[in-house]
Amino acid sequence: MTSSHVSRPSTAVLLAAGLGTRMRSKLPKAMQPLAGEPMLSHLVASAARVFDRIVVVVGPGMDDVAKLVAPHATVIQHDRLGTAHAALQAEALFGEGDVAVLYADNPLITSDTLQRLLATRRGERGGKPVDLALLAMRPRDPAKYGRVITQEDGTVARIVEWADATLDERAIDLCNAGVLCADAHRFREWLHKVGNANSKGEYYLTDVVGIVRDEGGVVQAVEAPEDELRGINSRVELSEAEAIIQNRLRREAMDRGVTLTAPETVFFSFDTQIEPDVTVQPHVVFGRGVVVRSGAEIRSFSHLEQCEVGAVSLIGPYARLRPGTKLGEGCHVGNFVELKAVEMGAGAKANHLTYLGDASIGAATNIGAGTITCNYDGVFKHRTTIGEKAFIGSDSILVAPISIGDGALIAAGSVITEDVESDALAVARSKQTNRPGWAARFREALRLKKEQR
Repeated sequence: MTSSHVSRPSTAVLLAAGLGTRMRSKLPKAMQPLAGEPMLSHLVASAARVFDRIVVVVGPGMDDVAKLVAPHATVIQHDRLGTAHAALQAEALFGEGDVAVLYADNPLITSDTLQRLLATRRGERGGKPVDLALLAMRPRDPAKYGRVITQEDGTVARIVEWADATLDERAIDLCNAGVLCADAHRFREWLHKVGNANSKGEYYLTDVVGIVRDEGGVVQAVEAPEDELRGINSRVELSEAEAIIQNRLRREAMDRGVTLTAPETVFFSFDTQIEPDVTVQPHVVFGRGVVVRSGAEIRSFSHLEQCEVGAVSLIGPYARLRPGTKLGEGCHVGNFVELKAVEMGAGAKANHLTYLGDASIGAATNIGAGTITCNYDGVFKHRTTIGEKAFIGSDSILVAPISIGDGALIAAGSVITEDVESDALAVARSKQTNRPGWAARFREALRLKKEQR
């Protein structure tokens, strides 16, 4: 159930002003790709399923980030003075109700966890309302995370940074993830009370916890798995997050009835759609925008992107389906076949060693090995249209724009430059000439040259 089903409104503020210096990239950290989509998009999608409104805090000049999250509102943090300072830039958009502050570099948080965070903030603890809810985790390696110190009743007493913690406090494995949720009005007040008396002179969001506790407020931690709450600040951490999200996507696919014979070798994009009873063999990559209909089989080492595969079709091995390709039911696209912006009717086949670009191919048509559609003249792209039940012989070159009618037959080795009518035979190759004895004389001439050397 989303927050729109309750009377109290809610806002998620996403902090995305970080430059991601450790990424060694010109891209802002929030724009680094994860399962084929900028990491910020994953967080926006999860938050949108829970919160009524989303506000994204960006840095100056981050027009690409603002464009990515549109139509959600954005505000600019002109001076990067810490996380509490970043959250304050959005205070005019907090509205009424509850506000949660999230981080663009925590893109793996699920909507279920965000829903629990919001529900905890709206609940009670020991007969008292929860003033502040925060996310916490128990990482495999607590390292230098801040420790969440709890009281006997389970509420949060304080957060101790690793550098300031005693040995006993460092032994605590409950760690702060930095995500906070509170009443909008009180959150504004607390943020304005945050100081910058620290080594970096920055305003830290986690200081809000101490302010709430000093006022006698109730702070409650919501635990979630480390794999959801881990931050991404480097290429190494980005690769670790990719592994996590790929495992999620693989499990979701198998739960929907997809067979993955070697799941760890198959890579999905965030929007891959695969229907039940599809089989995916090892080492297959799905780029963005792929739909695979029920009963299809994707064989090993194939790469698909922005395409649709019809039901009970057979793809690969070693096939490449590029953007704009749409295959009907029962199509065969075999080894070392590349399709780009191709529509194939039901039962059409291109079984091996073929490039088809910008083409429409009718149902039950067979494309022979080595066929090429010459779709590009150096300036413009041109389309090839092939009718139903046509037969294109091996090593045919079809120079677009061109149209081949239903039932037409193109002789092997032909270079077709003109339209072919339905049921016609087209032969476009030079006349064969045989020269008796020529090969033997040629070899003898070569032998004599070698002897002269």
